[in-house]
Amino acid sequence: MRAAEQALIEYEIAVETFRVEVENFSRLHHQKLGPMYARLDELDAQIAEAKAARTGDPEDLRKAAEARARVLPMPGVDELFHGWMDGDGIFPEALAMLTDQPVQPPQRVRPSEEARKLYRELARKAHPDLAQEDVERRRREEFITRVNAAYARGDEALLRELAEEWAAGPAPKDPGPTPSEELYARLEWLAQRKEMLALVAKELEEGAIGAMLRLAPEDPDRLLDEIADKLLAEVAQREDELAALLR
Repeated sequence: MRAAEQALIEYEIAVETFRVEVENFSRLHHQKLGPMYARLDELDAQIAEAKAARTGDPEDLRKAAEARARVLPMPGVDELFHGWMDGDGIFPEALAMLTDQPVQPPQRVRPSEEARKLYRELARKAHPDLAQEDVERRRREEFITRVNAAYARGDEALLRELAEEWAAGPAPKDPGPTPSEELYARLEWLAQRKEMLALVAKELEEGAIGAMLRLAPEDPDRLLDEIADKLLAEVAQREDELAALLR
């Protein structure tokens, strides 16, 4: 039973660590590349509109309308992307990148190695699955929620405070002997929990961001730089195409 519980906890730690990495990489991906994707959509719309204006063909007009619709703001977009888009619909970071102006680097939320170490230690000590009583389980669940939130923000100082808080708190009670029926039920629950976590891990790994992260797990910044270079080349190509149509 102890071996099964510890194995599940280690698996949960691995899944949660990967989830945080995926979320952080997704945020970095959006902050760094989002403006260039937006610029490409805008250029595609302008190219389609220029072609439609030149030909007057109904099919070209339909394509132009569809291309423009893809860059029109959705309901609530101002709230979702506040500070990322100006009044003309062009991201300031995109304009800066395209004119070789300094760009403010995106905020990093990648936990440090010390934060990772603190998180793993706390998760192993305070995990709710180690509790047998409902009161103790609830206490651990509340505590682990705070631990997860601090780790997601990469807040090393708060993780240290939480480690001290746990060390000063009530020690978990050693569970007494349990009937064989309860042991079998517990093992079955552990198996179901691991199966659920496996599905979560698979979904993370097969997602677009997870797949990208696996391409360069040791240096994801390099991968973003490579993608940024390709997008900048596509922007330049689209701008040349638009200029040719407008001449």
